[in-house]
Amino acid sequence: MQRRTFLALLLGLPAGAASVARGDDFAPVLPGRKLVFPADHGAHPMFRNEWWYATGWLEQADGQPLGFQITFFRVRTGIGEQSGSAFSPRQLILAHAAIADPALGRLRHDQRAARVGFGRAGFDIDRTHAWLGDWRLEQRADRYVATVRGKTFAYDLELVPGAPPMLNGLAGFSTKAADARHASYYYSRPQLAVSGEVTLDGRVRRVTGQAWLDHEWSSELLPAGAQGWDWIGINLLDGGALMAFRMRDAQQRAVWAAASLRSAAGDTRSLAPQAVSFQPLRYWRSPRSDIVYPVAWRVRLGDKVFEVEPLFDDQELDSRLSTGAIYWEGAVRVRENQREIGRGYLEMTGYGEPIRVG
Repeated sequence: MQRRTFLALLLGLPAGAASVARGDDFAPVLPGRKLVFPADHGAHPMFRNEWWYATGWLEQADGQPLGFQITFFRVRTGIGEQSGSAFSPRQLILAHAAIADPALGRLRHDQRAARVGFGRAGFDIDRTHAWLGDWRLEQRADRYVATVRGKTFAYDLELVPGAPPMLNGLAGFSTKAADARHASYYYSRPQLAVSGEVTLDGRVRRVTGQAWLDHEWSSELLPAGAQGWDWIGINLLDGGALMAFRMRDAQQRAVWAAASLRSAAGDTRSLAPQAVSFQPLRYWRSPRSDIVYPVAWRVRLGDKVFEVEPLFDDQELDSRLSTGAIYWEGAVRVRENQREIGRGYLEMTGYGEPIRVG
C-alpha cells in the first residue's frame, strides 16, 4: 500500500487527496536559525514532518544483547487547517517500535497511526512528549521515558542523557542536497544511559544499556532523484559518538553525504560530503519482501575507516500500515582496525520502492 493511499484511508479521503497544501504553506528550514533548548526538544507543528527516534543496545541479566527502537512521526497534512472542527485531520502521529532479539533471529515490531485529538494521539511543544494510545516517548526533567505495548513485546525504559545535544550539520542546520532548500533542523542525544524492563513471550526481563535519540524536523520533500538513505548513529565505547548518512539514487550511488563526530571530551566536528563514503561489504535478501539490503559496510569518515556489522541480518521492518515503507533498521557493531569500538543502529531506506517523505 502506498503511503499516500494509506494516509487518504486514515483520513477518510479519496486516494491522492492526503497532500493538499502547497510547499510554501509550511514553515521553511533556514540557515542561521539557532537551536534553543529546552524549547526545541518539543514539537514544531508548523513544519511538514518531524520525528523523534530512539534506538539502543540493551543487556539482559544473563549478558545477552537486545536492540530496541521507537520512533514517533508527526505529519502536518495541510488538510482542514481553516476548520474549527476537532475532527479536522490537521496533524497525524505515526509510530514504529521494535525489539531486535538474536534468539529469535528477526525483529519483533509493531506500528500505529492516528490523527491528533480527543486524547488518542498528540504532542507537546515545550518538551519531548509524543504519544499514541499507551505508547509514548516523554521527557521528564533530565530524562526520557519510552513506553510501548506491542502485540508480541513490551518495554518500559528510562533514558538519561550525560551530555548536551550534539548539533548536526552547521549548528543543527543539516543539508540533504547541494541545494540548501533541502535541509532539516537536526540534533542527536548520544550516550543515553538506559535501564528498565522488556517483556518478551510474557516474561519480564530487567535490562540496562546505552541509547541514542535523534530529533529532526523539516518541510521539504527529498531531493530530486533521491531513492532513499543509509544512516548510522553509533555510541563509541570511549564515550564519543558518530553520526553519518548518505542520500542515494536508484542506482545506489551517493548523491549527498554528511557526518558528525563527537570526541569523548565533547568536541563535535562536521564532515563535508566529499569526506564521507559508504561501501557495501555484504548483502542479505529478505525472505518476505525479496528486497536485497547491504547489511555490512565500510564507512570512511575523513581519514578514519570503520566496518559496520549487524547483530543479525534479518532486521527488516514492514511499516506499510503506517508510513507505507519496508526498510531495514537494526542494531550494529562498529570496528576500527578489527577492534570493536562502538555499538548503535543502522537504517537503510529505499531499497524496495523509493522512500516517501512529506
